[in-house]
Amino acid sequence: MDELYYKLCFYVPTSHVEQVKNAIFEAGAGHIGDYDCCCFQTLGQGQFRPLEGSNPYIGETGGDVEVVEEYRVETICPALRVQTVISSLRLAHPYEEPAIDLWRLEPLPG
Repeated sequence: MDELYYKLCFYVPTSHVEQVKNAIFEAGAGHIGDYDCCCFQTLGQGQFRPLEGSNPYIGETGGDVEVVEEYRVETICPALRVQTVISSLRLAHPYEEPAIDLWRLEPLPG
């Protein structure tokens, strides 16, 4: 793996997990060697409260804290595709402010 890669992690409600994964895979994420569509996903619960000025997909502005079943999805992304992949993720994701983490990966020794 000579090219620079990033680990991409995001959270998405169960209703949109396949839609968002397909969007990032089509944009170039999830390729490892001779495999594509590679990721790891874990089901859990996310929570948030929409504040004034927000346009929530779930819940109401100024309402209660929402607890939602969401998947945490992790995959790999080449540096040259990061901007395209993140843009595709945002377009496919139903949330106004999706939670996205991005870590630069170091080559494995040996």
